[in-house]
Amino acid sequence: MNLKNIDFYYFSGTGNTFLIVKKMKQAFEKNDIKVNLYRLEKTKPKDVDLNNTIGLGFPVAEQGTYPFVWDFVKSLPSAKGTDIFLVDTLLAYSGGIVGPMKQIVKRKGYNPIGAKEILMPNNLFPKRIDIEKKKRKILKGQEKASQYAEDIINGKSRWKHIPPFSDLLAIFSKSQKTWKFFRWYYPLTIDKTKCNKCGLCSKICPINNIEMNEYPKLKNGCTICMRCISFCPKNAISKFLLD
Repeated sequence: MNLKNIDFYYFSGTGNTFLIVKKMKQAFEKNDIKVNLYRLEKTKPKDVDLNNTIGLGFPVAEQGTYPFVWDFVKSLPSAKGTDIFLVDTLLAYSGGIVGPMKQIVKRKGYNPIGAKEILMPNNLFPKRIDIEKKKRKILKGQEKASQYAEDIINGKSRWKHIPPFSDLLAIFSKSQKTWKFFRWYYPLTIDKTKCNKCGLCSKICPINNIEMNEYPKLKNGCTICMRCISFCPKNAISKFLLD
């Protein structure tokens, strides 16, 4: 296992995954391991450097993850033993990530050296968040992230085998029908009385689903990653049934 250089590809919606990835980067660099961070949604899989250890970080969504994350992993170039590890952040349970992702990377010739799922605060219901509980949960998650990085360095991390039911759970997050349903059930709305037309939501949308006219216009591909909601400076974007 060559851990001199790590290329860490991550996607963070509300910020939880970034906190974990950043903490792991700090732990690696304390051990003189160089870590390059890359925004997963801004990276072309063909440009991945197979000479470096690969890290993947992203949130859990619908017991799996977002379609563009699946597409990124499935589009990685074929390798000959390149080490790869995974970390995801979640509210409670996934079930449809660890096993299916391991199958994909193994078929492509990677060497899976570790997978870790880390509980982080619930950002689905922002008006119901207990700030102190959130801080404690973030600190606990960051501690686990540091320990996971140490385990990878010391060869103690594992990417466990998951039974076939994991493949069944993964189907939901891979299916466009799932996201079509959630776009209908949890439609995003823009409050024009709050919006200052800054365009930030359009710039940070990972799938370019928001275009700016006079006000932001939502197209039909939203995967409810909540990045636009989390970082809107005027709190002008909300989920109709959750807020």
